[in-house]
Amino acid sequence: MLNLIGTYECKADVKGRVMVPTALKKQMAPVSANGFVIKRAVFQPCLELYPMEEWSLLMEKMGKLNRFNRKNNDFIRRFTAGVKTVELDATGRLLIPKDLSSFAGIDKEIVISSAINIIEIWDKNKYEHAINEAASDFADLAEEVMGGESDADNGIS
Repeated sequence: MLNLIGTYECKADVKGRVMVPTALKKQMAPVSANGFVIKRAVFQPCLELYPMEEWSLLMEKMGKLNRFNRKNNDFIRRFTAGVKTVELDATGRLLIPKDLSSFAGIDKEIVISSAINIIEIWDKNKYEHAINEAASDFADLAEEVMGGESDADNGIS
């Protein structure tokens, strides 16, 4: 599994192209040749960039859902709405499609943030707001999500 690290502030040009920071490009090198999928995030006003291998694993899991179940069918439709394939160009730029930029409110100042095996792409102001809004609740969230298991070997303190 890919394990991406880092948060980077970048600028998008007038055509929606973003120069991927060198440190992130190096981390993505093993999967860049296969391309990426970019989509709307489910819970936040940002975009998610999936390496094609990660996307394929997710689609394999979703492919097992019964499409004759209305909720499953609606979920699949909404989850894949606006999904596009993208690649880094020869200079290491990523073109963010206009409809997805509009969804995320991305204009010029953006934040590219790793989220384990995917990348989140945010409008800078929305990212700062989301991080600041969640800061006060983070200790409670960490305890709820990670505190229930006694896992001395996992290296998490």
